[in-house]
Amino acid sequence: MMANLAASLFAAEAIETTEAKAKTLRPYAEKLITKAKKASAGSNSLHRHRQLVASLNGDQEMAQKLIDEIGPRYEDRPGGYTRILKLGPRQGDRAPMALIELV
Repeated sequence: MMANLAASLFAAEAIETTEAKAKTLRPYAEKLITKAKKASAGSNSLHRHRQLVASLNGDQEMAQKLIDEIGPRYEDRPGGYTRILKLGPRQGDRAPMALIELV
């Protein structure tokens, strides 16, 4: 489930989900962005690319987007690539919602 949420986050750069899922997704997504930064810098790039593909359930296009676009964007940033904004409760079941986005 985290791999699918992360792929959606990287594709749209912001997704709306429950607070619990957003809090669980944050460290997972930040680790993937750190791997993408290292892969775009050139150190063991094939190995890191394969790690990203495995972490994203075999989604090679999203792994390539991470390496080509998202990783270089955060080259000078040491961490904190995502932001969680709390939204109101969901209409149907009153579950607390949040917006997680790339900074």
